[in-house]
Amino acid sequence: MNDIDYSKFTAEDWKKYGQQMKEGESPSSSGSGEKQAAIIEIRAGTGGDEAGLFAADLYRMYSRYGQTKGWKERVLDSNISSVGGYKEIIFELSGAGVYDELQNEGGVHRVQRVPATEKQGRVHTSTATVAILLKPKKTEININPSDLRIDTYKSSGAGGQYVNKTESAIRITHTPSGLVVTCSSERNQMQNKETALSLLAARLLQAKEESDLSSLSAERREQIGWAKRSEKIRTYNYPQNRITDHRLEKSWHNLEKIMEGDLEDIVKAFNKKPE
Repeated sequence: MNDIDYSKFTAEDWKKYGQQMKEGESPSSSGSGEKQAAIIEIRAGTGGDEAGLFAADLYRMYSRYGQTKGWKERVLDSNISSVGGYKEIIFELSGAGVYDELQNEGGVHRVQRVPATEKQGRVHTSTATVAILLKPKKTEININPSDLRIDTYKSSGAGGQYVNKTESAIRITHTPSGLVVTCSSERNQMQNKETALSLLAARLLQAKEESDLSSLSAERREQIGWAKRSEKIRTYNYPQNRITDHRLEKSWHNLEKIMEGDLEDIVKAFNKKPE
């Protein structure tokens, strides 16, 4: 398992990373060919309905990239907005090197474009947040059943009357940490419980890694952007057909192609020394 969270790197960290790669040192102990599973959480940020539509665009981008890589996908939970976007969507991708390739996608993504509902042609700015969680192996996180409160409730939204009439949805509260996870993607209560437990394990692993970081000096925490989940990592500028990654200080001018799932150049850029 890779014990470095690249999503928290500052520009200075990327320079050090690039030097390590140049000298043949690898900050990652995990090879790209290793079979992994990642849980991806995308949530609409500021910008109302447009933020939800952007969240849906990001989901489609990662989903299609996963298809090109031959990864398996499973939607764990979602909350669809009134205009067809996502207030939130949580899904799992599994296959060779999933986490190694996508771990750098975590953070705030910003979009600048003219929304479909904009009548005067004005460019709006909206955001969505992305979290990439490594799905831990069963031996990595030990969850005590006595620490869990499990509630069932009726699923709502898409799925028809059968889904709405049965209490198949699961809500699990981890008492020691206060973490709450839900799952309603399956009609079977046991499947939803298993999925929710997997999501809880991933969040507990993330919390443990962040707790380990807290033992570092204040200076080092500042260097690696400790706990700055609000930090903007990338801007998608539609009028200029440009995507800019602010950590690498690098831009690409094939925005539509990238949004259709062609992420290869961006993924590869994180394995090279920043310009």
